[in-house]
Amino acid sequence: MNRRAFLELVSSLAGTTLLASQMPWFGIFNNTSGAGGGASDRVRVGFIGVGSRGRTLLLNVLDFQDRMNVDIVAVCDNWPEHSERARSLTNGKAQAFLDYREMLDKVPMDAVIIATPLHEHAQMTIDALNMGIHVFVEKAMARTLDDTRAMYDAHIESGKVMLVGHQRLFSPVYLKAMNMINSGDLGPITMLRGWWTRNTQWVFYDVPGGRGSALDRQRNWRLYWDYSAGMITELGSHHFQIANWVLDAEPLSVMGSGSLNYFNDGREVHDNFSLVFTYPGGIHFSYDVLQSNKHNGMGFQVLGKNGTMQLEANRHFAEEPPKPPAIRTLIHNIEKSIFETVPIGGATWIPAEAVSYGGEYISADYQLNETQLFLEGFVEFVRKGEAPRKLTDEGYNASTWSLVAEEASRTGTVQTLPEKYKINKFNV
Repeated sequence: MNRRAFLELVSSLAGTTLLASQMPWFGIFNNTSGAGGGASDRVRVGFIGVGSRGRTLLLNVLDFQDRMNVDIVAVCDNWPEHSERARSLTNGKAQAFLDYREMLDKVPMDAVIIATPLHEHAQMTIDALNMGIHVFVEKAMARTLDDTRAMYDAHIESGKVMLVGHQRLFSPVYLKAMNMINSGDLGPITMLRGWWTRNTQWVFYDVPGGRGSALDRQRNWRLYWDYSAGMITELGSHHFQIANWVLDAEPLSVMGSGSLNYFNDGREVHDNFSLVFTYPGGIHFSYDVLQSNKHNGMGFQVLGKNGTMQLEANRHFAEEPPKPPAIRTLIHNIEKSIFETVPIGGATWIPAEAVSYGGEYISADYQLNETQLFLEGFVEFVRKGEAPRKLTDEGYNASTWSLVAEEASRTGTVQTLPEKYKINKFNV
């Protein structure tokens, strides 16, 4: 699916219930601002946090800045080498700062993109919104439920756009998959499954003093509870958002367990956890993360009576797959007769095997970069001065339930979201 095919798909879905209620943000690609190249149409963007993720976002904006008339006016990072590297990427055009408050005070801008450690998101976002600046903030939203709610309230009170970086919301694969799900291709959805397995220390920087030192806590902040909920907020929040989105609902509760069973090097956050979310209608979403084995990779499955979608792998499996060619059936039958257990003296238990069917692509020849599509959408929403409420609500609900899931995994108890953190049902 190249860009032209993507735009054709979005156009074909214009006016459908899918785009109107479940994915209204895609409508921006049917209704762009048509802005010209003049100064009055230019969107001035600043960046706060240009380390690993922030640099990626910066490179994406640089890729389309001329086409979309975007001016990167300032970059900020309290690590000097990061801010200088980012300034160099703009060919010296952006002003570089070490303190975001100085940047917001000194450089006029329409929007800011925030990719700092999780515990810093809230104050930076609220400060920008209160100054009349639109915000794109990386997921999850904040380190605490109070901060997450404060960000949401500041967004409502300011009337400015605040989007949260769950990029699958702008994935053409998910767009097409959601259309198929809504059309009944899977039948009634009965379960969701997700997992994210890796074999990595998850250490971004080697620092003097090692784990637990002040510098390590600053630079490898993802490893410490004060600054992060570990893989639950940094990875799992993506899949929590997808579950809410597919079911068009929030969980009723979550139970789970987590621990450190391999990386006992002084870090605090868990290196493995398992969760089970309960949704309305008795639907469960099971989710596992492991940091010391990459065999299963990353996946998200939607299971229905008529089929399964493996969304991260861009695959659709019918429950009754097409019949194989005759020769393949013959070979299978021969192999089955050779290897099948022969019962002796009583019944023999034969384990059930997974269906060996390769499935079909959800979206053929998928090439597009959903992070870039999200950022393009953000620029268009900034020009219009508003974005669909549901898009922000998706980010909010995924962020709050990430923190509820953290509590469940750390305490081994069933947890629910307190009423004061609930927002009204998704509004377009």
